[in-house]
Amino acid sequence: MKKIVDYRKLLGVTETAELSELRSVYKSLMKTWHPDRFQDEGRVEAEEKSKTIIEAYHFLVSIAPETRAQTLAEYTATTTQSNIADFEYKQQVLKVEFLDGNAYEYFDVPRAVYVKLVNADSPGRFARRHIFTEFVYRSVNKLVASA
Repeated sequence: MKKIVDYRKLLGVTETAELSELRSVYKSLMKTWHPDRFQDEGRVEAEEKSKTIIEAYHFLVSIAPETRAQTLAEYTATTTQSNIADFEYKQQVLKVEFLDGNAYEYFDVPRAVYVKLVNADSPGRFARRHIFTEFVYRSVNKLVASA
C-alpha cells in the first residue's frame, strides 16, 4: 500500500524495523522538526512536517510485527469466535467490525477479494480463510500500542 511505503520512506526505515528502531528514528526526526526550534520562518512547515512524522510513527507502530504479536491472542479470539457485524471497503483498505466491539483494518486487499467477500454465502468463513491471515492489519480500537 502506498501509505505504508510512504511512511516507511519518510521515517527511513525498512519493513523489518523493530519498535525500538521506530522510536529512536521518530525521536530524532522530532528533535529536528519540532516547531519550537523554528522562528517565524519555517514554523508552519515544521508544524506540518511534525504532524506527518507523528502520524507515520503511530501508523507504523500499529502495524509492526511486535505490536501484532502483543495482541495476537485477542485478535485470534475475535476473528475465530466473533461474527462480523459490518465491513466497508475503500481504496484497498477493508475495515471489518465484529460483534464483540473490535474493529480491524486490512491493507492492500484487492477489489476482487472484496467482491468475493460480499458475494460469499458466509462472509465470516470466507474472511477467516482468505483475509484474516493473509493481509497486514491493525486494530482500529487500539491505534497506538505500547512502544
